[in-house]
Amino acid sequence: MTIRYEWRSDFDNTALNALHADGFGHPIAQTDWREQVENHSLGWVCAWEEDSLIGFVNVAWDGGVHAFLLDTVVSRHYRSRGVGAALVATAAHEARAAKCEWLHVDFEEHLRSFYFNACGFKETTAGLIAL
Repeated sequence: MTIRYEWRSDFDNTALNALHADGFGHPIAQTDWREQVENHSLGWVCAWEEDSLIGFVNVAWDGGVHAFLLDTVVSRHYRSRGVGAALVATAAHEARAAKCEWLHVDFEEHLRSFYFNACGFKETTAGLIAL
């Protein structure tokens, strides 16, 4: 298995919608991911095996020193192989290269070990308002 990780990689909305549905267990949507990331993100990382999109993470930012991980997703068939951690590591590398000083992420409790142990995030105090 040779997987390549590409920063700001070209991708097809149909493929990312299918990956998102597979990874998050919901019906396939018709989200225009290209417009979203091109207009609101520092960048994104795609994981590819040959021509198949098997992983993705969006790196949003505040235009300054804070970057934020969103929509980290790996195809169910490629989980527990280090793909997610490599996506996050690539995102962190590129955010650092863009002079960001902080990389934030929020997540559901079942992903705690992934983000803290596999990716190196540290626990912080944060707040959230459900809108």
